[in-house]
Amino acid sequence: MKTISAQKLEEKLNKNESLNLIDVREDEEVAAGKIPGAAHIPLGSLEARIDELDQSKGYVMICRSGGRSGRAAQFLEQNGFDVTNMDGGMLDWNGPTE
Repeated sequence: MKTISAQKLEEKLNKNESLNLIDVREDEEVAAGKIPGAAHIPLGSLEARIDELDQSKGYVMICRSGGRSGRAAQFLEQNGFDVTNMDGGMLDWNGPTE
């Protein structure tokens, strides 16, 4: 599984790189703040909502500490998606939130 650090992801976003971010945390966690522009698909809903994703795009998966997003990344990889997991999750994120 490919991984990216929170710091490296922030650098890419600061360079205006076009990235597809998916936050798999629960509603109440996302309400406390998520990376600007990230889509919110709770891990428990991912399988049912997989048709909302485009296999021609790459995705960066995000959660609180990297565990749930890792499981989401594995699931999507098994279904033919190009996925990267953000190591350390939002606990390591120092950038802006919305």
